[in-house]
Amino acid sequence: MDPSLRYPAVSDLKAACKRRVPWFVWEYLDSATGSESVKPRNRAALERVLFRPAILRGPVTPDLSTRFLGTDYAMPVGVAPVGMSGLIWPGAEAALAGMAQATRIPYTLSTVATQLPETIGPIAGDMGWFQLYPPKDPVIRADILDRARKAGFRVLVLTVDLPGPSRRERQLRAQLAIPPKLTPSMLWQVAQRPSWALGTLRAGTPRLRLMEEYLKLDGNAPSTAHPGYLLRAAPDWDYLHAVRKLWDGPLVIKGVMDAADAPRLREAGADALWVSNHGGRQFDGAAASLSALREIRAALGPDMPLIYDGGVDSGLDVLRALAMGADFTMLGRGWHYALGALGPRGAGHLAQILRDDLIANMIQMGLTRPDQAASQLVAEGVARDQM
Repeated sequence: MDPSLRYPAVSDLKAACKRRVPWFVWEYLDSATGSESVKPRNRAALERVLFRPAILRGPVTPDLSTRFLGTDYAMPVGVAPVGMSGLIWPGAEAALAGMAQATRIPYTLSTVATQLPETIGPIAGDMGWFQLYPPKDPVIRADILDRARKAGFRVLVLTVDLPGPSRRERQLRAQLAIPPKLTPSMLWQVAQRPSWALGTLRAGTPRLRLMEEYLKLDGNAPSTAHPGYLLRAAPDWDYLHAVRKLWDGPLVIKGVMDAADAPRLREAGADALWVSNHGGRQFDGAAASLSALREIRAALGPDMPLIYDGGVDSGLDVLRALAMGADFTMLGRGWHYALGALGPRGAGHLAQILRDDLIANMIQMGLTRPDQAASQLVAEGVARDQM
């Protein structure tokens, strides 16, 4: 059956993904922390953004192309970094990087991916971004950035909103460690998901390959240390300045939620800010990303490039974020729901869903460009005191 008929929305891909991956994998992908209040808060904030439909505009031909940080993209949507992506679906990083190159949208490889920058960089090509979790050791930091640059990654994303580990209760109940240590219960779950199991057998056990290489070189690391041991740094402003000196390309600061920080980040050399509450995976008390986006845009004025993530699962949500001040949007979970549902072809299917939905909603609003979305806002549809 044509996937556009069976899976016309992200919700369809999500439901299929849950049926096709082991339960402990689902809990890793779908969970947040605490009571998981941030996830519905992000969605509610988006749904309060309303638009006026247009009439008597004549034929409308939307153009989704977007120039951002010096590169032309096919639409203002990209792939956010997701750690241990290859755990969620075997070969996820390569599948998403290949889709991004074919579709002409950015793909962001995580420091804690299951594949190395040297493997994924050539696949992503000029669509490749690299996300850095802050290593404590400055030598390791410099080496990772050098490797990312040589692998072809053009944009660096520095994540600054993880000063310490979070407690994800659903993952604890699922007995999931990273990298995974299979228990009898997990083996039973794997046996019930043959497509995932066979793919993982071919791809190999998901591991933090990049950080494992450095762990072997760290003479001070405990013998039982997790590779993430090397990343448990709480970065400060000096750390940001050091990264800026090391990276000569576009630098994006990810995890910005306070408008008071935004001007200083710009002065420190950030080329763009990524407004994100980490999808609720880090702090359950965070405000909706959309609320922070509006405040940060107001603090910076119109010229600073802003990226938004948080609850986006349709082309209409992309337009909502753009109308509230974003220049670009990112999804993380959605792409992995698509892989879980359909394997590698799922990523391209989701890209088509987003493209088609963007065009359909732009036609309804009489827009030829996505960045015109704010012109059709219904002011009373945005309840500021509730966001």
